[in-house]
Amino acid sequence: MFSKILVANRGEIACRIIRTARRIGLATVAVYSEADRDAAHVALADEAYAIGPAPARHSYLDGEKIIAAALASGAEAIHPGYGFLSENADFAEACAAAGLVFIGPPPSAIRAMGGKSAAKALMADAGVPLVPGYHGDDQSPALLADEAAKIGYPVLIKASAGGGGKGMRIVARPEDFAGELAGAKREALAAFGDERMLIEKYLARPRHVELQVFADNHGNCHSLFERDCSIQRRHQKVIEEAPAPGLPEDLRRRMGDAALACARAIRYSGAGTVEFLLDQSGAFYFMEMNTRLQVEHPVTEFITGLDLVEWQLRVAAGERLPESWADLKIQGHSIEARLYAEDPNHEFLPSTGRISHLVLPEPDAHVRIDSGVRAGDAITVHYDPMIAKLIVWDTDRASAVRRLRGALGSTAIAGVTSNAGFLTRLSRLADFADANLDTGFIARNEANLLSASKPDRTAVAMATLSLLLARKAATERQSMATADRHSPWNRTNGFRLNGPARERLRLVLGQDGIETEILHLRRGFEIGIGDEALAADGVLAEDGGLSAMIGGRKHTGYFLSDGEAFDLIVGANRYRVTTPDQAGAAAPEALTGGLTSPMPGLIRAVLVAVDDAVDAGQALVIMEAMKMEHTIRAPSAGLIKSLNCEQGAMVEAGIVLVDFEPEAG
Repeated sequence: MFSKILVANRGEIACRIIRTARRIGLATVAVYSEADRDAAHVALADEAYAIGPAPARHSYLDGEKIIAAALASGAEAIHPGYGFLSENADFAEACAAAGLVFIGPPPSAIRAMGGKSAAKALMADAGVPLVPGYHGDDQSPALLADEAAKIGYPVLIKASAGGGGKGMRIVARPEDFAGELAGAKREALAAFGDERMLIEKYLARPRHVELQVFADNHGNCHSLFERDCSIQRRHQKVIEEAPAPGLPEDLRRRMGDAALACARAIRYSGAGTVEFLLDQSGAFYFMEMNTRLQVEHPVTEFITGLDLVEWQLRVAAGERLPESWADLKIQGHSIEARLYAEDPNHEFLPSTGRISHLVLPEPDAHVRIDSGVRAGDAITVHYDPMIAKLIVWDTDRASAVRRLRGALGSTAIAGVTSNAGFLTRLSRLADFADANLDTGFIARNEANLLSASKPDRTAVAMATLSLLLARKAATERQSMATADRHSPWNRTNGFRLNGPARERLRLVLGQDGIETEILHLRRGFEIGIGDEALAADGVLAEDGGLSAMIGGRKHTGYFLSDGEAFDLIVGANRYRVTTPDQAGAAAPEALTGGLTSPMPGLIRAVLVAVDDAVDAGQALVIMEAMKMEHTIRAPSAGLIKSLNCEQGAMVEAGIVLVDFEPEAG
């Protein structure tokens, strides 16, 4: 076994690897970019080396700097995590040339699966079933369009060198093919440096089921069961679970055999994932093999009792896999939810900013938290916006679903927009409870998932009560610092000589301006909302936890300040709470006719010119941020008055990119 390893990654996976390595007695070395100087993985490691500026190509994708750091630290091996250089065969060879062990598969296996077209040809020879499609070398747009027509619409355009949904487009009509192909090529070139594409038949309502395989350097290879990863947005996974619900044992065995055939065909070593599309008929088709550890590996660890990172280290050090793995049985059911800084109500656009509050459930035998960020950390435009993974386990799926709902109910995030409420609503859907899963799950349930409920009277009362409790706590803190703590000027109970005190409180809850009437009682308050009065009392903890009695019913949630306003988080709903002064300070000026950048990013293409007449929905500007392309479109028919951006420029969030004049009428 090694004595010291370097972790060539960041975020939750770097933290996970460092913790496992230290648990089995290994010293650890972290690397970090300028943006990650104070990151959690840096604090956790025994040593840390700076490797360059924030953009990944100048730091985490610079193999020479990482190898130099490993040699300077005395590390014997490099664990690439997932993403960045984890599937880079040249980097794996460079490690070996420098006398370092690359903790992953051999370069030949990475290359065999790195190009999707070549990988599919290899799998066809190995007898693994494939989706009908074109995987050839001729990449002329005309030929690709002809092949799409032969396959039959809808088709899926996929980057040959890619993964994670980048460079992937669904095309329903022949007239859309050219534009979608151009966009997919741009995205693939930016993400992978390779614009080659393959075309496949797009299957209606398939499930995405993947098999965890593990092999050593002595010829042993095992399947560690399957995961269902069907619930996705932007072709990226949101919920993963193991085992896949409702999979017949015979189908599980056949898919496992196909995954092992795939691994053996390329003489695989270490942890890998073979991904399949499972049709409603029960037929399954090879999609790709990820020659690395996956984000969703914890659900496999929960149902097998194995630590896959530990076994990556052991296999890389030359150890054999235990013979007992051949007899492993599935233990219970596990579900993972990915918490992201993103806005589900705006096409899941990533959200940048500083996390002012991060409340996550306490880990125990049923709940695991994998995270690489802490309260106070910044989500930047440079890296994936994942905040944490919530992983739950129980003896059966129904119990695991209840565990997931409880874990999400104990989660609160402020400072950035997150998908926590979206995940909570998802966990409560009947379709989810009934395991009615396919890759169109989110689109099919969009009405229930993407619309948080309007604030009702209870939410208004909780927001009002929270503001009163926060004001009371602030006054009490101030009184503690004064010479006379018992001065009547420091009282917070609304005392009056001639009867109970009344006041009016104005607030903005979400987008709604609200005025409530407050009656201060001996204990608590009476909150008047319109013609209804609700008795209200509660406790606001220092960490923002809220326990409230509203109209005789108990409610719990969180009331968190980010310094500018408050977030009220109740169940699946998050409401922004401001007073009129705060709302006025925080509201930006309206930019009539201005189309703004939704986030910081790089302008990839400007598709119009000044004085162009455009149609509603026409693409105007394409920008790239957080590894994804975002298209700015015309909100209606109109005229381009001026352009304030150019291809290749970096822009900040909120910058007016296009001055747009809507068509009269």
